[in-house]
Amino acid sequence: MANQGQPRELTDPAALKALGHPLRQQILRQLRRAGPATSTSLARALGESTGTTSYHLRRLAEHEFVQELPERGNGRERWWQAPEQDIRFGRRSRMSEEARDAFAELGRLEVAADVEAFTRFQQQRDSLGEWGDALLFARGALRLTGEELLRFWNDYMTLYRRYADEAREPAEGARQVLIRFVAFPDVDEEREGPRPGGDDN
Repeated sequence: MANQGQPRELTDPAALKALGHPLRQQILRQLRRAGPATSTSLARALGESTGTTSYHLRRLAEHEFVQELPERGNGRERWWQAPEQDIRFGRRSRMSEEARDAFAELGRLEVAADVEAFTRFQQQRDSLGEWGDALLFARGALRLTGEELLRFWNDYMTLYRRYADEAREPAEGARQVLIRFVAFPDVDEEREGPRPGGDDN
């Protein structure tokens, strides 16, 4: 997520559980994609009842993942937005078992959503014109210490935030592009033993 003030570290199991719910994830994606909305408009967009979206909006609001916009309210109509937040997660090794379970479920939901989004792009790319060519990816392997890996990630986040800040006033022809970063140890190397040579690109 783009940086908005200080990074927010999530370690509370209740907050992780509130975030790790499939419909709540859909609500957040819809708010980020389309901007502020009411429970009624969200229900229509997501094929749910207004009562259901209203309930989940309140749960998200309890943990400040969404905010109400009272100035846009009209009678009983409540408007909600998903503020940009730089959400970080504490070290898994220091989490309680409850927090670990919630964190694992959140990760599962997010990976599943990414796979679904990529599948939709692949299915529709022939109709996207020049944007159908806009699939950029890189694969590689680096030999890093834990400290070096964290520095690498911080450098990536600095670059991301620079472009996120510029995107607040997007140029003509710009569209939302999904950006993902993932890095994890190669556990197979532990079984095979260290390999000679440099980076594997």
